[in-house]
Amino acid sequence: MASKASRASRAPHVGAPAPPRAALAPGALVTGDFAMPAAAIFVGALVLRLIHLWQMRGTPYFATLLGDGRGYDQWAQRLATGDWVGTDVFYQAPLYPYFLGVIYAVAGHDLMAVRVVQAVLGSLAAILVAFAAARLVSRRAGIAAGVIVATYAPAIFFDGLIQKSVLDVFFVAVALAAIAGLATGEHDRKRLWFVLGVTLGALALTRENALVLVAVVSVWAWTGVAHARVTRAAALGLFAAGLAVVLAPVAVRNAAVGGGLYLTTSQFGPNFYIGNHAGADGSYTALKFGRGSPEYERLDATELAERAAGRTLTPGEVSSYWSGRAWDYIRSEPVAWVGLMARKTALLVNATETIDTESQESHAEWSWPLQVLGPVTHFGVLVPLALIGVWVTWADRRRLWVLYAMGLAFAAATIAFYVFARYRYPLVPLLAFFAAAGVVQLRRAWDSRPRTEAAAVVAAAVTAAVVCALPLVSATRSRAITETNLGVAMHEDGRLTDAVSRYRRALEIQPDYVPAFNNLGVTLRAQGKVDDAIRTYTDGLRMRDDYPDLHYNLANALLAVNRWDEAAEHLRKATAGTPDSAGAHNNLGTALAGKGQLTEAAVEFGVAVALDPTSSKAHRNLGNVLSGLGRPDEARTHLTQAVTLAPGDAEAHYDLGVFLLERDQTAAAASEFTAAIQARPGYAEAHNNLGIALGSQGALDRAVAQFEEALRLQPGFEDAARNLETAKRARRSP
Repeated sequence: MASKASRASRAPHVGAPAPPRAALAPGALVTGDFAMPAAAIFVGALVLRLIHLWQMRGTPYFATLLGDGRGYDQWAQRLATGDWVGTDVFYQAPLYPYFLGVIYAVAGHDLMAVRVVQAVLGSLAAILVAFAAARLVSRRAGIAAGVIVATYAPAIFFDGLIQKSVLDVFFVAVALAAIAGLATGEHDRKRLWFVLGVTLGALALTRENALVLVAVVSVWAWTGVAHARVTRAAALGLFAAGLAVVLAPVAVRNAAVGGGLYLTTSQFGPNFYIGNHAGADGSYTALKFGRGSPEYERLDATELAERAAGRTLTPGEVSSYWSGRAWDYIRSEPVAWVGLMARKTALLVNATETIDTESQESHAEWSWPLQVLGPVTHFGVLVPLALIGVWVTWADRRRLWVLYAMGLAFAAATIAFYVFARYRYPLVPLLAFFAAAGVVQLRRAWDSRPRTEAAAVVAAAVTAAVVCALPLVSATRSRAITETNLGVAMHEDGRLTDAVSRYRRALEIQPDYVPAFNNLGVTLRAQGKVDDAIRTYTDGLRMRDDYPDLHYNLANALLAVNRWDEAAEHLRKATAGTPDSAGAHNNLGTALAGKGQLTEAAVEFGVAVALDPTSSKAHRNLGNVLSGLGRPDEARTHLTQAVTLAPGDAEAHYDLGVFLLERDQTAAAASEFTAAIQARPGYAEAHNNLGIALGSQGALDRAVAQFEEALRLQPGFEDAARNLETAKRARRSP
């Protein structure tokens, strides 16, 4: 009996619960065990990217660079020729242009070589995220995370662009792998703290708001995580040393050329204002209407800030001006600002990518990897899965909180400014990490957690999917924007016929896309087709009458054919829409002067001068009108100022010369006409008037030579012919 009792006491109790298990198994990964899956992930990612590049190579998007990519390429070409230091404080993040510059210096200006290098980096990012997930979650989660990044359609798209996004994600992936090594203690922690510092420093030189991650990691280091062999002070010191290796040279260089402390760039203020002002919509809006190209932003930010201050400003003062205006808006309109932040948050997680310059949908017309993967790999899938991943890993939050914090901090740092597809793209490695954990651990979490808790999480994920699917971004509009931007680039390259075809294609995609009408009209006018341009502008205004650029450009076309009344009508609408446009006020003055309304014209030219005191054209026009109104002293002031501002402008010298000649100041007039001819050697009118000035001084031989030259340059020039005969008769007279 005793033995039976003994055996019975050792039998399992059917109703006893299994002992609790940790949600994760940290440190279980042996690197060698993961080599084959990692290699497969890398090869698969690279093959997809190379197929994409092969299919894109013959498209208009491959050789014609748009937006920031165009600027980065030009910057890199200057670097490759030896201009590695430059002369201005960095306005845009500098690391990517230097990355391009190194490739150009080695391989020449080869855009395919750049894209292949980027494909390799994008594929490496996939396996780095895979290693991080495998170390911190499980081998299966690592494989899933790597596959997600490898097959993520926006990643394939961005890796093929001449854009810095590929470096953004690569550095985030390196940081994840380093953090995983530190958290599991599988590697030399001293080295990893330094590597992590270098990585986040480099990331800050491609994405400035990533500096927020430095704060997160610093707190993580100070909490004492993974300090078995490294003290807190040593961890922070090594991390800071890594940061300094990257950021200190940039700060020193900026101080040397700009005379101030700029850790990365001087772009903070304008970017903060663009995302936080009364007209902001959550994405990009230009500081000046119609001037959204990156080459204008720095100029406009500086010009507007200096005009408001009434003096020349340093880059730091320009940044402070714009950030101050943003804070003024936030303080004065808190309810509107909260609504704006809500919209930016929705844009941050939206399933459709918010276009910057060119859209994934446009490239998908040519690339089957984007066609196949685009509908199933996007934020609308990634975000709900990542929420589930946060839930299933919550039991291990002591070790993983740094990743939660990094994701939240970077998301906040993005919506603090404005949202583009590539601005949110650095979140993808973190989202892929948690999405992979959610996919592979959901079943176990569902079985082991209370049903009410699990149901709440599923409901939250479904809600997130609905929010991500909100129709905030139009893929059709994104395609039309892409075609329009391509047309702009082609126009800048002198390919006017190609540009026209892209604008017409944009209007086929979205017939009411007004910027395409505007740009099509500009290109048609550049081709000399003024009547076609006028019809195009008019068609655009039927779609949207409150578009100032259309009114402005239509008016300029009307001015070209002396339709003064109509031009004035449209310029009044242009100035109403953009009251700070010196060009619009100047051209309205021109139209009014053409109608003979000199007093009204003088008012508009005066406004133009007040808005832009550096405009030689506005000063010249104001001077001419004031002369016609019988106000010679004021006229002289503005005509002289026009010459001072633009000493190489032949028209400015000519107009001042005419003014002086009319007042019998022939020697001074001759000097101005001579300067006009030097600026434009074939200027027949200036030769004629120089002849008049010389003849008035008795230098008849020289006058005859000038009249003859005017006739040579412009046969049939009646005034010059009459003046020549008069000079010859005067020369024959005793």
